[in-house]
Amino acid sequence: MKSAIFILAFVLNLTGGAARADTLTVFAAASLTNALQDIGKAFEAKSGHTIKFSFAASSALAKQIESGAPAGVFVSADEQWMDYLAERKLIIADSRRTLLGNRLVLVTPADSRVTVDIKRNFDLAGLLGSGRLATGDPAHVPVGKYARAALTSLGVWQIAEPRRVNADSARAALVLVERGEVPLGIVYATDAAVTPKVRVAGTFPADSHPAITYPSAVVAGQDTAAARDFNAWLRGDDARSIFNRYGFTVR
Repeated sequence: MKSAIFILAFVLNLTGGAARADTLTVFAAASLTNALQDIGKAFEAKSGHTIKFSFAASSALAKQIESGAPAGVFVSADEQWMDYLAERKLIIADSRRTLLGNRLVLVTPADSRVTVDIKRNFDLAGLLGSGRLATGDPAHVPVGKYARAALTSLGVWQIAEPRRVNADSARAALVLVERGEVPLGIVYATDAAVTPKVRVAGTFPADSHPAITYPSAVVAGQDTAAARDFNAWLRGDDARSIFNRYGFTVR
């Protein structure tokens, strides 16, 4: 019964007409850029609301929300930064949902022929040669934290640590590989899939790092109909289809 009431309320919100249309700002992890842009267009067409996205590292976005940035919905690339906001009562607790999963991959420029079976003590030094490894800054960027956990569990962090290039997001690390500025990068599988300029050299074992999850929530103080509607839309069939198309695991 509760589920039926929720769905009815959501439909009524979406069909409420132009008088209730609003502009909603969504803060989201950079790795969601392509998928959420498509989802946003579909939502706008259905609801009449206007969506404005800000894509960056989850850490940077969470800090901006803490500083008062008027985001209505936050979608993080890990649970930690959503927890950070929850602990400060900066999200609506009952709106929080875990939406997606992802995989961690090692990528090279598209013209490289490097392929590797990523396992304990794999030859990272040999793969790097005289080059460096790009990923997110493990001090705060989710993809970097996942990468550090994976490389540590596989016994090669001591090789990677002095050779890494810290990017401010997964997409920024991807760009470094696309340009050939580094021979290797660690990004999400969905990032590698959106560009022909890189190729996947290997996939990290799922048990080598914490599960990659993407939670969403409505931001405290921004609990509008548009924010609630979009947060619910992210769990609907249309959004799920788009997320699947971009390679995310829908939960």
